[in-house]
Amino acid sequence: MNPLRKMAVKATSVIIRRLNPLDADGWYSEGQRGDAGELVTAESVLGLSAVWACVNLLSGTIASLPLMVYRTRRDGAREIASDHPLYRVLHDSPNYDQTAVDFWEFGCASIELWGNSYARIERNGGRVTGLHPVTPSLMSVRRLSNGSIEYRWTENGKSFVETDRTVFHIRGFGGNPLGGMSTLHFGRNAFSLARAIDRSAAGTFRNGLRPSGVLTFEKWLSKDQRDLAEKKLTEKFISAMNSGKPLILEGGTKWEQLTINPDDAQMLQSRGFSVEEICRFFGVPPFMVGHTEKSTSWGTGLEQQTLGFQKFTLRRRLKRIEQAIEKQLLTPDDRARGITVEFSLEGLLRGDSAGRARFYQQMTAIGAMTINEVRALENLPPVEGGDVPRTQMQNVPITEVDRDQIRQLIAEERDQQS
Repeated sequence: MNPLRKMAVKATSVIIRRLNPLDADGWYSEGQRGDAGELVTAESVLGLSAVWACVNLLSGTIASLPLMVYRTRRDGAREIASDHPLYRVLHDSPNYDQTAVDFWEFGCASIELWGNSYARIERNGGRVTGLHPVTPSLMSVRRLSNGSIEYRWTENGKSFVETDRTVFHIRGFGGNPLGGMSTLHFGRNAFSLARAIDRSAAGTFRNGLRPSGVLTFEKWLSKDQRDLAEKKLTEKFISAMNSGKPLILEGGTKWEQLTINPDDAQMLQSRGFSVEEICRFFGVPPFMVGHTEKSTSWGTGLEQQTLGFQKFTLRRRLKRIEQAIEKQLLTPDDRARGITVEFSLEGLLRGDSAGRARFYQQMTAIGAMTINEVRALENLPPVEGGDVPRTQMQNVPITEVDRDQIRQLIAEERDQQS
């Protein structure tokens, strides 16, 4: 190998090793503690409602979109290539156990949390016949001396050693050949703080919003008396269900209640800020996960905010998956025959009948779609004459106007006036 290439490969390996799942230097996200001292793992982070909602929204929305395989004909027209072997794998069922929605939801959730999605490729005669997902936390990736990428993992007691020829790898934000950047790693401080705030709030409410109090005794207590007082008070009066019970004191003992208001401690505000912080990491508008306390700068209406979500959040995720499929799963012969893979964004209109009607009306008015194409999308049978594109005739070029007909109309109008 060229010495310069060796240096580049080595430098790349050093950079990615810090982002890679199972490296020994501890740079990978899982098992790390944030600044607030809370342990950050996939399970603990998904326990935060904002993280669960963001990952659920992104992965569920993308997985529900139809993933289509198209063929571009020589005349430039494009048609659905339902006869292509990859169509069944991507659109219907990638493997024996999962539907397409299951597979892509798992893959998209892996990208959102770990920054990578992996699947073992099953081939028959050079054609892709199946994709089997691999949990990113199990995967270890490195660059070999020959320039190829090696993937190692152990699952169900079986060890796998594969290369980039047999592993389908979708990289998240970062774009490095060995892997994308892990949200769990780079967002660990925000996630740790959110968990610490939740834990603090839970402790406060568990104590009935009475975090502490002071018992004042006239005389010094012995060790046994002090231990007994602490034990009995804890058993009888701590927890929300014991809040309000009478406290019996004797022998000159005085009780001074120390109360704290959650608003004064800015606990509720801190929890709201954590939701917004988490939404920023995932690129999701807070209103889409049920956080509607503040207005947004994405537009005045929810429709405009939703369009912004599609443009700035969904589009790059969809493009990342489409290009990974075309690069890793299509053969050179497929590319030569004009085979492409795309998500159908019209699937987002499936639950919006009014938006769907406007879209069909505009597409048929300009002749971009026929009536039968619209009926097929609505699962309706074709009608006679519905395969001919139509367009309205209000804007006719002046050069195509029948001048003799205009002269005749003018003459008839003059005769009527006379």
